[in-house]
Amino acid sequence: MDVPFVSFTAQNERVAEESKAVFARFFDSQYYVLGNMTKQFEEDYARFNQVKHAVGISNGLDALHLALKVLGVGPGDEVIVPSNTYIATNLAVEMAGATPVFAEPDMRTYNISPAQIRNVISPKTKAIMPVHLYGQACEMDEIMSIAKEASLFVVEDNAQGHAASFNGKQTGSFGHVNATSFYPTKNVGAYGEAGAITTDSDEWAQLSKVWRNYGSEKRYHNMYKGYNNRIDELQAGLLSVKLKYIAEWTADRKRIGDRYLRNLAGTDGLVLPYTHPEASHVYHLFVVRCDRRDELQSWLDQNGVKTVIHYPIPPHLQEAYKSSGFKKGDYPMAEMLAETSLSLPLFPGISDDQVDHVSDLVQKFFKP
Repeated sequence: MDVPFVSFTAQNERVAEESKAVFARFFDSQYYVLGNMTKQFEEDYARFNQVKHAVGISNGLDALHLALKVLGVGPGDEVIVPSNTYIATNLAVEMAGATPVFAEPDMRTYNISPAQIRNVISPKTKAIMPVHLYGQACEMDEIMSIAKEASLFVVEDNAQGHAASFNGKQTGSFGHVNATSFYPTKNVGAYGEAGAITTDSDEWAQLSKVWRNYGSEKRYHNMYKGYNNRIDELQAGLLSVKLKYIAEWTADRKRIGDRYLRNLAGTDGLVLPYTHPEASHVYHLFVVRCDRRDELQSWLDQNGVKTVIHYPIPPHLQEAYKSSGFKKGDYPMAEMLAETSLSLPLFPGISDDQVDHVSDLVQKFFKP
């Protein structure tokens, strides 16, 4: 039995007719940039994310960058980020002219550790950027408390956390200005690049709209040296369709994750995902860990099961950061995760038989 790492077939079939109708409306409207579809999506996503405002942005990296810009983060400032995140988190800080400062993760949840955040706060710290990694909410109550004590901004990177929550409150609604991605593989995925900013602030929402549109609020009148970071009108319309099914698809992801957990419980040599008691996990990824990770990946591939490593090289060891002077051993927890983590197939539409087949193969690999 072949099992892909991800397949869009089931989701596409669910929204096919509605999506085709969106394209027809888009085509006939002759209004292709920042039109009614963008306005409707922003209203839909704000309501879904339980915030006052959502602002459609070109992609997740641009959304993170603009979130920092509207908060005034820039040269001379430091932003605390996880040591084990995808590099886009750090790139956004660099794009704003600030310096990313790494904090190690909690080795149970793999999310940034509040205790480690406290350890790296300095007089230059301007913001904290927690990442809801793999679909589990960070410990946002404590992170917001730390930020309040130290007079810091919080920008949530919610690219992997759509519909996750901590203590009943949705990710993307805690921070001052937050960012997300709708890259096709995300839990709410576009058919290309797209992203959004979420906030309860009228001022920061309006600033986001100005910065994304060449620094202009009124055509040909530029308040700032802005950017072209506008969401694509067609993607906005298609995302509004998908939002109708996010509860259904999230429930499917949780059911699949629970099935893996039951199937693989007690497997010697395998570390399964742990969920903080006050957090929810929407299983953007189902990440297991083992010392023989590369062997396990090869074994599964030989048997028709595709897996992915998230992420094989931590940011501080990337070639792009060579000039920063980082070396192996600087962030041992991030490095350990990079060497031992493996993401198993999980997507809406994967069958129970496929999940059981993957689980059986994993168990066979660990049998003496």
